[in-house]
Amino acid sequence: MNKPTVAFICVHNSCRSQMAEALGKKFASDVFDSYSAGTETKPQINQDAVRLIKERYDIDMEATQHSKLLTDLPPIDIVIKMGCNVVCPYLPSRYVEDWGPDDPSGKSDTEFMAIIDQIEANVKKLAELIKDDKLKLF
Repeated sequence: MNKPTVAFICVHNSCRSQMAEALGKKFASDVFDSYSAGTETKPQINQDAVRLIKERYDIDMEATQHSKLLTDLPPIDIVIKMGCNVVCPYLPSRYVEDWGPDDPSGKSDTEFMAIIDQIEANVKKLAELIKDDKLKLF
């Protein structure tokens, strides 16, 4: 079976979508390929996200990821919207889901960790759905 491609998308591709890409690579790389992107880019990934993902999972997002535009992605099978405030960007795909986590930018580490927990749980659930062929992608 082909491994599906998953894009975690938002507007700025600097916090939630970046964390989802990192956790997708960590927990589901055997099931799907993870990407993240937005309609705008930021010069750097949210520094609280970088610090907390490094502390918790020993992943250096700044070494392996950068802010990307939707046009930088390969063809995508699954789009996961990461809470885009007003309107999420459109990206053609076979399946779309909106996880819509709150933006933890500028909030406490505790609030940030709650969002990270939510993203990790969703990544693992998505991997299970794909493994069990519940999304009927191919």
